[in-house]
Amino acid sequence: MNKHVGAHTPGRFPGKSYQDFLAEDTQPVPDFMQELPVPDLGSEPIRADRYYDPVFFRKEVEHVWGKTWQMACRAEEIAKPGDFMTYEIAEKSLIMSRQDDGSIRAYYNSCPHRGRKLATVPGCKHEFKCPFHGLAWKKDGTISENPFDWDFPQWGKGEPRLPEAKVALWGGWVFINMDPNAAPLEELMAPMQEFLDRWDPEGSSIIMHVEKIVKANWKATSEAFMESHHVASTHPQIMPYLADVNSQYDIMSDAVSRAYSAQNVPSPLCKKPFTDEEIVGQRIAGDGNVRNAADGSALLPEGVTARAHIADLTRKMCGAEDGVDYSDKSDAEMSDALLYNVFPNLSLWAGFAPNLTYRWRPNGADPDSAIMDIYILKRVPKGKPRPAPARVFQIDADATFESVAAKANMMVELAAVFDQDMLNLPHVQSGLKASGTGEVNLCQYQESRIRLLHKWIDDCIAKGEAAQKQQTR
Repeated sequence: MNKHVGAHTPGRFPGKSYQDFLAEDTQPVPDFMQELPVPDLGSEPIRADRYYDPVFFRKEVEHVWGKTWQMACRAEEIAKPGDFMTYEIAEKSLIMSRQDDGSIRAYYNSCPHRGRKLATVPGCKHEFKCPFHGLAWKKDGTISENPFDWDFPQWGKGEPRLPEAKVALWGGWVFINMDPNAAPLEELMAPMQEFLDRWDPEGSSIIMHVEKIVKANWKATSEAFMESHHVASTHPQIMPYLADVNSQYDIMSDAVSRAYSAQNVPSPLCKKPFTDEEIVGQRIAGDGNVRNAADGSALLPEGVTARAHIADLTRKMCGAEDGVDYSDKSDAEMSDALLYNVFPNLSLWAGFAPNLTYRWRPNGADPDSAIMDIYILKRVPKGKPRPAPARVFQIDADATFESVAAKANMMVELAAVFDQDMLNLPHVQSGLKASGTGEVNLCQYQESRIRLLHKWIDDCIAKGEAAQKQQTR
């Protein structure tokens, strides 16, 4: 492993870095996990009203959400011809419909007659019949029934169709773009191709999906999951096994970034040292004493670190469940937090073990509210049929993740972490409005991905407004 490029980068934690952890890995680490050069994104404050100003929010809806690729669903959720589900974004709604040839189309969820939504819940249909007046549309978008066809001269002998958005697939996710002139999705995802080739997210299935209303702007919500240094104050219980302030943050393109955090090692901010045995005990035995674990595999072998040992246990556990040999896969890929963000609304944990995926979006036309989806994806066992995806559990703003953990197949410990995040967010939103300076000041390095998000939003708005001016000339 080459010496990491960020050893003397301003804003970096002065102690052990993520690349130092990779240098200790027991197996070869992919080259693409090496640290990337850190671009200068500036250090100026950003305006607090970007999170709540209705005028700015409308610009985002028009030029960001209306013009960019965004994750709408997983392909497995609409596996068979006729399967469909809706994707609600701001005040738009689209129907994702699987076709007979296996392709997917995205229709605007509005009857061309009087605008009534054609679908409100997912299901399987070969036509979408409007409950208002009975006009029906085939799943290929053509009209199948018009009870008043003699009274639509504007359609003449032509065949009206449901308007469509662009659709593309990547890694098992379905993306839509409402801009008919949008560049191909492949251009956006290009920096992540090595990740796709090695980790094969398409070969995973949804085993958990929870959707929650959040009392905070979509940016404030997503930003809470773009950095690790909030752990000491918000999630102190995980400090013994998460290296937070020495995480690595990489900018891969204008819209793609990543954060790597070593797990099963303590935070440098821990006030007391933790032995490897204590760390393994917390992660496996659950009571801080590894020797109380139920089976001998949990015992920490002499001379082996907690990080290496838990990675090896994960290799064996995953291999036993899905029939794949992980013996040559790195410790990092088996147990570290490897988060990739694709703006505006997708964040996925990478690697080979069962992992999280996040999605954020505005909640209708309300700048003070957002929708957050949390998925867990697990690899489909080798040679086995893909299981049906887990159903989505929807919870409102005042409900907790812990209240649905058992029904939603979410570990209680994980639910507690998300509930801690949710406790912060309404107060972030109200605090932004209470600001005495009207500004938000970001860390230069640890919050570089947040600064990138705001730069990307500004670029989207500037490009959209410039195009509008050109059209009016």
